[in-house]
Amino acid sequence: MLHFDTHPAAERVQTEILQRMSGEQRILLSLEMSRLARDFAREGIQREHPDWPEVKVKREMYRLAFFPAPLPSWIP
Repeated sequence: MLHFDTHPAAERVQTEILQRMSGEQRILLSLEMSRLARDFAREGIQREHPDWPEVKVKREMYRLAFFPAPLPSWIP
């Protein structure tokens, strides 16, 4: 069984708002949500590995997003 934490009334309001948004507004919202997710991922990696330089944090973000194994050496 799926469990949703949004109250049905709040979900209806959210759906109405999204339906009134233009295509451009929805795309901009999705881009902002994507950026926020990347920021959260970066912060989590940095919290787990405070000694890692930024380049290693970025490599780990790429690995988590696109590869099931460590990144190939050709990726900076």
